[in-house]
Amino acid sequence: MRKNKFLAASIWAALLTPGVLAQPPVAPTREEVGTPRGENKGGYNITNSFELGYRWRTVDGNIGKYRSDVNYGNGVRLLGSQLRIFSREGHGGLFDELTLNTQGLGADPYQNASLRIEKNGLYRYDLSWRSNDYFNPALTVSFGQHFMNTTRRFQDHDFTLFPQSNFKVFLGYTRNSQSGPALTTIQLFDSRGDEYPLFMDINRKRNEYRLGAEGAFAGFRLNVMRGWDNFRESSITSLPGAGTQAGNNLTDTNTLTAFQRSEPYQGDSPYWRIVLSRNARRFGMNARYTNVSGTRDFVFAETATGTARFGASSNRQVGVSGTGRRPVTTASLNLSFLPAEKLTLTSHTSFSNTRMDGNNTYLEVNNTFPNDSIYNFQFLGIKTVQTLADATFAVNKWASLYAGYHYSWREITSREGQSIAGFTDVTRFTQENKLHSGLAGIRLRPLKPLTIQLDAEIGRSDRPFLPIAEKNYHALNARVQYKMKSVLLTALTKTLYNTNSNNLFSYSARSRQYGYDASWTPKSWFSLDAGYSKLHLDTLSGLAYFAAGELVEKNRSLYLSNLHAGNLGVRLSVLKRADLYLGYSIVRDAGDGRPVLSTSTDDTFAPFQRAQTFPLTYQSPQARLSIRLRDRLRWNAGYQFYGYHEDFYTFTYQNYRAHTGYTSLLWSF
Repeated sequence: MRKNKFLAASIWAALLTPGVLAQPPVAPTREEVGTPRGENKGGYNITNSFELGYRWRTVDGNIGKYRSDVNYGNGVRLLGSQLRIFSREGHGGLFDELTLNTQGLGADPYQNASLRIEKNGLYRYDLSWRSNDYFNPALTVSFGQHFMNTTRRFQDHDFTLFPQSNFKVFLGYTRNSQSGPALTTIQLFDSRGDEYPLFMDINRKRNEYRLGAEGAFAGFRLNVMRGWDNFRESSITSLPGAGTQAGNNLTDTNTLTAFQRSEPYQGDSPYWRIVLSRNARRFGMNARYTNVSGTRDFVFAETATGTARFGASSNRQVGVSGTGRRPVTTASLNLSFLPAEKLTLTSHTSFSNTRMDGNNTYLEVNNTFPNDSIYNFQFLGIKTVQTLADATFAVNKWASLYAGYHYSWREITSREGQSIAGFTDVTRFTQENKLHSGLAGIRLRPLKPLTIQLDAEIGRSDRPFLPIAEKNYHALNARVQYKMKSVLLTALTKTLYNTNSNNLFSYSARSRQYGYDASWTPKSWFSLDAGYSKLHLDTLSGLAYFAAGELVEKNRSLYLSNLHAGNLGVRLSVLKRADLYLGYSIVRDAGDGRPVLSTSTDDTFAPFQRAQTFPLTYQSPQARLSIRLRDRLRWNAGYQFYGYHEDFYTFTYQNYRAHTGYTSLLWSF
């Protein structure tokens, strides 16, 4: 079933922020060094390169925002390395292939390494490792007291026995960990109390173990995988420093003397995955089944002592514990038929069933208020059935038509209950949703280098669950590509309109995207790449909220974005000795053209007007020069600028300009 394109467009618009659309970092160098064919040593052919260099940076403006977006700093790095060893005859000793690649090792915020070792016909081992430093200054929340500075490390190990045979055995292991300091806040001891900063020591780990096999028989291929996935969190929260804390409001009598929070959390998700496939001349089939039995257990223990707003001594103890279960079952069947040379039929049927149920007990001991224990339990079930049928017909060598019908049915069932002092209240809810959509398109190739593709889709849903979900929508798409020798030109346009008046408010969303890309390589020593895209997005919905104890119902939420993105890159080689790359990228959200936050005189509506648009500009030019000193040695230098500017003149504290660069030596030995 077609995914929520409007949601994807919204996420895409949100992601077009500095760190995401920036060009790749100017280092490491993309040039080669040494002999392209490598050197022969014994029965192996070896190629290798190592780039050691120094990064530098200067930042003018908000360095916290820069670290959140880019985070490259000063220091010596192994910017990149590559080692390849291949058996010349395909029958080496312990291995026939060994490849090792690294990038940013030393102190870069983003480091990675990959390793492959293979012995033909016997085994293959793949390792990937990554380390990402995540910095979030959270300047706009609670005086910057929701801060995070953590490191995430990922590693994947996959071992295959008999990789080229009809019967294979798989072993795998994955680890994902996050650790580092963070800040958060808590309000004590009542709704009119003070707010206090808290220190967090984040410690999260995920481990996955895999065992499986794959075999081929009678034209079919069967893959069976058994996995065990577990997650553990043991983060600790406490008061920063020692002694009594006055809180963020220094004019009241609230204080916090001691605070400790422990909330260990663990979960296990063993799973089965079975895939059966067959590919024949006129028939293809792929069937998949997965089952995950997820269980979760958690404990929350918190103690706090201090003085309340009238100076009275206060202490509070909170304990929460609970369990949860989340079994998930999915199955799908994909079929493709070629009944005639010009006709292709495909169908997809899938089913998923997710059940979540659990309970928890909440107990609070407070010297100010009566104590009660609360028992909560709930159930949430989501069933989905999807059916897709598509057909493609080749009219002739340069034209083909395709059409399809998609249907999905979804049911959501929930049950929430609560028991307090022997009184139990249970609420049940069930809702179904059906979505019908049809699509049609044409693909033309009137000339050998020219391809034109046009398609349209229309959908209708009877009872969407959320105001922003698809109800009545239509989408139009077009793509044109021209490819001739050294020239590649591409243009595309996408339009999606969605209206939903079946929930609390009428809701509409409109997105239009245009894109152009060009690539030109007239000579081996010169190439040019350029691109431009524009994404327009506007959403309109009603608002209902309470202000000063009164219900406000007649306001509306309007968000408008006009996002422009462009990039240009030029590559030159001079006399086969020097290679120069010049690049530039820019992202600009023009919003609706307002230079100020709000002109509304309604104090209750003004905050919503501030959120209706968010114009900003981000640009990043870069240059890289690589000079061949000898056959095995290159000297490299690069520069990259990062500029972030929020165009609202009252929102400038996150703006920054950063100059970054590097110099390095790339050699082979």
